Formats: sequence, C-alpha cells, structure tokens
Amino acid sequence: MIVSVSRRTDIPAFYADWFFRRLEEGFALVRNPVNPRRVSRVNLSPDATDGFVFWTKNPSPMLNRLSRLRDYAYYFQVTLNAYGRDAEPGVPSKRDVIIPAFRRLSELAGRERVIWRYDPVFFSAAYTMEHHVRYFERLAALLAPWTKKCIVSFLDVYRNTRRNMASLGLRDASMEERRSLASALAEIARSHGLTLEACAEDMDFGEFGIGRARCVDADLLGRLRGVTLKARKDPHQRPACGCAESVDIGAYDSCLHGCRYCYACAGRSGAPAGAGRHEACSPFLVGHGEPGDVVVERAGRACGDRQLFL
Repeated sequence: MIVSVSRRTDIPAFYADWFFRRLEEGFALVRNPVNPRRVSRVNLSPDATDGFVFWTKNPSPMLNRLSRLRDYAYYFQVTLNAYGRDAEPGVPSKRDVIIPAFRRLSELAGRERVIWRYDPVFFSAAYTMEHHVRYFERLAALLAPWTKKCIVSFLDVYRNTRRNMASLGLRDASMEERRSLASALAEIARSHGLTLEACAEDMDFGEFGIGRARCVDADLLGRLRGVTLKARKDPHQRPACGCAESVDIGAYDSCLHGCRYCYACAGRSGAPAGAGRHEACSPFLVGHGEPGDVVVERAGRACGDRQLFL
C-alpha cells in the first residue's frame, strides 16, 4: 500500500521520533476519524509498503535520519507560500529555517523527491493578487534549483476555516481572479523551468499549461522504486482529486503550526487537543488503546505487480 504521512497533521515537523519508532516496530495503529472505536493496524514493513508520501511545512527534524528510509520509496511535499505569522503563527521563519531545510532535503534525497506546494491560495486585504505574484516569483527563483515541480491550489472554505480566518479579512475569489493568477503563476513557473500543477481544482487551467496534480503519485513512487505501480484513484477524496489510493497514519487536531486556514484542526484556543495526548512510545499518534477498541489489520490494495524495469 501507499502510506500518506500525513494529510491530517504535520508528522515530519512534530512527530518524526514517533514515525521512526513506528518503522522500527513495523506498524502503526490508526483510529478511524468517523468511527473512533475502529482501529487499523497498518503494516509499515518494506514488503508491505509501496512508498511514503510526506506532507510538511518543515522537514528539518527528518533531515539527519533519511538514511533510515533507504529500504523505501518516498518523496516529500513541502509547503512554502506567501503568508506571515498572522496566517501561520507556528511556522518557523521561511528565510532562516524552511528554505534552507528545503535545499538540504533536496541535496540529500534528490530533486525528484522534493515537491514544492504553494497552497492554499486565498485573497484578503493584505494577500492580494499582486502579493501572490510577487512572492511566488521570489520563491520560484530560490527553489527552482532544488525541485522540479510546484503544486498550487485555491482555498476550500469550510465553516471552521471561515471562522478561524475572520481576523484576516478573507474574501472569496472570483473565477476570473483565479484564472488571472493561475496564468501569472504559470508564466513564472515556466521561466524557472518548473512544472506547475493544480491540486483538486474543479476549474481547468490547462490553457495556461497547468496540469492536474496527483499529490499521491503511484507513477512517481514506481520510478523511485524501479518498478511499475498501478493504483486506483482514491475513492475517499474529492472528485477533482487525482491522488492514488493511500492509507493515512496521521490524526486530526494534532498539528502545532496553528495555520488559520487549516481544515484539520477544530479550533484555535491553545494547542490542539490531540497534541497533548501524544507519546512517542505509543503505536497511536494520539493517545493509547482503549476498552472497546476493535483492531483490524489494514489490508493494502496491491499496486500492480511491482514488475521491475531497467
């Protein structure tokens, strides 16, 4: 199976010790977010894992331990965007921490394993179209030598995100504004030799040379393994999402970045509830086993025949 690490929280930034302990022990336990008494036991051995997809705003805690992934295919999606502490209060300095970590990760793992995410894009009085264009140009110039691809998406506004972003003056972007920005970003990306793709967008930006992203990409993991992997589209994601099916080992309400636009944390009053219940020695990212839990082995769906190619 392909393992997502993780859409629900930033495991590389905050829970790297837990993750590497899970690799040593060969499994993780994951609560179903809809039915918490149902627990999946996810086999993390190299034989059972087609690859890891890491999602993070700060890969620094993993940089000195990448050698422990030598038996696995993997790649990172690192988010670097246009926002300050008003929108991302817990994210370290981009200039001093995140950009150097991005470069170092690329040096250690290779450009193909490091994908830049510029998302989610939203508009406000401070974060105008001009601001996005200017900031994207600066980041593209800095990151292009260290990656091959950028993935961009526009903010999907949920009830909790609109509430959490009230102080930012969030405003809805028109279709024409989205098209104009997409066109500008595509031109910048081309000028720096970057492939630009759109994540789970209902709008088609193909006329600007922007492809549809597959953030969980079985083809990329197959190339990294030297095999052919075939995976079905993830049925649990939105219709416009191109991701392959994967298993997520994260937990909601446990990320400490505090991003105002985040859908994965319920509120902003203090640290997320899940973070306080984390213990690196537990097979669960958050908490422990409880009476009434039903633990089932998570059966992976075979990704093709793993036929070797040269």
